[in-house]
Amino acid sequence: MKIGVHPNNLHLRLARLWPGAFVDLQPIFVSYAEGRETAVLLERGEIDLGGTGSTPPIEADMRGLAVEYIAASAPRPANGAIFVRSDSPIGSVAELKDRRISLIDGSFHTYLLARSLEGEGMSLPDVERVESGARDSLADLLERRVDAWVAMSPRLEKALERDDVRLIVRCGAAIPNRSLFWTLERNGLSATEIRAIVSELSRIGNEIAADPRTAARLLASGDRGGSGDRGGTDIDAWEKVVRSRDFTVFPIDDEIIAEQQEEADTLVRHGHFAKPIVLKRQQGIGR
Repeated sequence: MKIGVHPNNLHLRLARLWPGAFVDLQPIFVSYAEGRETAVLLERGEIDLGGTGSTPPIEADMRGLAVEYIAASAPRPANGAIFVRSDSPIGSVAELKDRRISLIDGSFHTYLLARSLEGEGMSLPDVERVESGARDSLADLLERRVDAWVAMSPRLEKALERDDVRLIVRCGAAIPNRSLFWTLERNGLSATEIRAIVSELSRIGNEIAADPRTAARLLASGDRGGSGDRGGTDIDAWEKVVRSRDFTVFPIDDEIIAEQQEEADTLVRHGHFAKPIVLKRQQGIGR
C-alpha cells in the first residue's frame, strides 16, 4: 500500500518512522510537499491513502473525484490560530476587515478564517487572502507584508512563546480541526484493507500518546525521505506539540460526514466554492 506523507500530518509522518507501522499492508511511504497535493496523487494512483485537514477532501469532492473517508482523528483545538503583530491596532477578528491575511488557502486555514469571520458578521471576501505556501509567514507578518497570519503546529507553538506577535483566535473556538484519512473510490480499497488501516492508525496513535518523548525524538531527527520539519524544531518543542494533541483515531462515522458537510456549506456561503455539494454517507461506515 502506498501511503502519502507530508510534513503537516504528524500521524502519518510518525507512522513512517514508527517501528513496524502498517507492516501487514506492505507499506511504501511516499513523501510530498503539502496536503493540498493529496487529491492529485490519489487521482494518479501514486498513493492509495492520504491524511490531511478537513478541507482538501472537500476540494477533491468538489472536483468530482468521489472521496472515500476512512478514519478521523479526535478534534485538534490547539493546532490552529490567527496571530497579529503585538503592536498592531487589530484587537480582534472583528477588526480584520480589508486586511491582508497570510494562510495556506484550500487547507483548514481557509475554514478557520471563514468561521472566525462569520462569527463577526463578515465573510471571506471581506479580507484579502495572501497565499503563504512554503514562505516564512511569520517574517511576512513581522515585516508588515501582511496584517495577520493563520498558523499551525509546530510554528504555532513557537509563536506563542514570542512577545512580538499576539493571538486573536484559537482553532478550538471556531472549528473541530480534525485530521482526515481518505482515499478515492476509484482506488478500490477493500473492506479488509480499510479495517486494517483504521486499526493501525489507532495502534500507532496510542503508542505515540504513551511515549511522546520517543515521538518527539523521531520528529526532531527529521525524516530522511523529505518530510522533515522545515522549521528546525528541537526535541523539547516537538514534545510540547505531541503532548498537546490527541492522537486517537476513529473509524469514519455519520458525525464526521456531518461536520464535513457543514464545512462544505460554509465555504459555499463564503464564495470559496461556486456551487453546493451533498456529501454522501460513506460505504465504510459500520464495517
